[in-house]
Amino acid sequence: MIMSFRYLTSRLNSNLQTFLFLKAKDKLPFLQLGFSSSKFYQLFLSSGLASSKHNSLSKEETLMSMLKKCSTMKELKQIHACIIRAGFQQNLFVVGKVIVFCAVSELGDLNYAVSVFEDIENPDGFLWNTMIRGFGKTKNPQKAFEVFNRMREKGLVADNFTFSFLVKVCEQLGSIFLGEQMHCSALKHGLDSHVFVRNSLIHMYGMFKKVETSRQLFDEIPEPELVAWNSIICCCLYCDKCEDALDLFSRMLRHGIEPDEATLVVIFAACSGLGALDFGRWIHSCISSTNLSSILEVNNALIDMYAKCGALEEAYETFHRMKNRNIVTWNTMISGLATHGHTDKALELFSEMLEDKALVPDGITFLGVLCACNHGGMVDQGRRFFDMMSEEYCIQPTIKHYGSMVDILGRAGFLEEAYGLIRSMPMECNDIVWRTLLAACRLHGNVELGEKVRSHLLVLKPDHSSDYVLIANMYASMGQWAEVMRVRKSMHTRGVQKPQPGNSLIDSASSMNRDQVSV
Repeated sequence: MIMSFRYLTSRLNSNLQTFLFLKAKDKLPFLQLGFSSSKFYQLFLSSGLASSKHNSLSKEETLMSMLKKCSTMKELKQIHACIIRAGFQQNLFVVGKVIVFCAVSELGDLNYAVSVFEDIENPDGFLWNTMIRGFGKTKNPQKAFEVFNRMREKGLVADNFTFSFLVKVCEQLGSIFLGEQMHCSALKHGLDSHVFVRNSLIHMYGMFKKVETSRQLFDEIPEPELVAWNSIICCCLYCDKCEDALDLFSRMLRHGIEPDEATLVVIFAACSGLGALDFGRWIHSCISSTNLSSILEVNNALIDMYAKCGALEEAYETFHRMKNRNIVTWNTMISGLATHGHTDKALELFSEMLEDKALVPDGITFLGVLCACNHGGMVDQGRRFFDMMSEEYCIQPTIKHYGSMVDILGRAGFLEEAYGLIRSMPMECNDIVWRTLLAACRLHGNVELGEKVRSHLLVLKPDHSSDYVLIANMYASMGQWAEVMRVRKSMHTRGVQKPQPGNSLIDSASSMNRDQVSV
């Protein structure tokens, strides 16, 4: 009888299985499903949840207490069994906590949330919103709109949370058309000015590179709060308007709004992009005596800013001052040292990192290490670290790792090996890696291989000016002037022109009036 029952229930979903288990409690006690040792079952027995002598309020309080202590799906299912046994399976407040854990928590199970949700006779707006939010976090966020359509069919009206979640889903799906539809729908319901909805819209338009729309929505807010400021500053950074980001930050401070860690991470990134080293130093000095200076993410952003602005000593000082470091901290410092040619120091730091058994290098770590080997002309070490990735740490090299290795080999003159490495890549090679090898062929005067590489580039990027310049210079270095003229004539015929020379600037934002604001 018991074996037959187990066989049948194993073919049912876990929610229905729990229900059948409770119906069969006389024949199949808790012991046979592993409940006897459960702290929740012991609480279930001691609290008298199964007794009719206890009132509903005390039972509800007990169940909520059990849910607060829940930390795994196994425990959640046991608590759910207690909820059904106590007759609270239609209590929206109690069951809502079950659905929140399953749909929203990183430890949850959305399929279980769906099974619980489908058993509720009249779910309220909170439960519908929770399911929308849960599906929005999955790999198929479009299902959130299926839930939304069902919600509307049931006659429920969307609220500010509904639109906030759906706007984020539009952003995940990369659909500006759908996002604009949600914006119009929020306008129709009079919810577009709600703080949650408005902030979500500002961020969404920014991620679609429509920063002017984001700015307009922000400027319409009478008294924006910190989240709104963070959203618009983040949009400016994402749209490469770093100077606007710093201007907004200064304006925010003048309005008496204090930054948080999210603000500072974005602002330090803007300083990096703009080369505003003095502005970054000033912010650092302002927060040095506050709790913000001890936040891991803030220090990581600070190291990155100093390193990208060339202030390696300050980056290293910040690194050593940190009491807690994560993989991002080490990666940022190693990459910063490697980029500026401090090969030995970068590799020394990498060795120091490996000594910490709690840290495991990732793909970004090895990009920094390969960069260091490249700057130091360390071919053998580069080969060793490239092999170490997959052999010791099971990290599959990406196109960037292959590109770094091609550059290492190419600069050192191992052109055929570099070409063979490209041909052995498990992914299709892009024009950047081919161009790296072409530059190496020009450096070492290997015309034959250079022409072969050029043929691949003609397929990928036939009108890229750098390729014409590289191949022409390669011919010129070998004295093949007829070939040089042929390449230049081909450029003229196809209308290919060399880009205007660029420039770089450090401290371009240092002239901002910092005396008017304070952190």
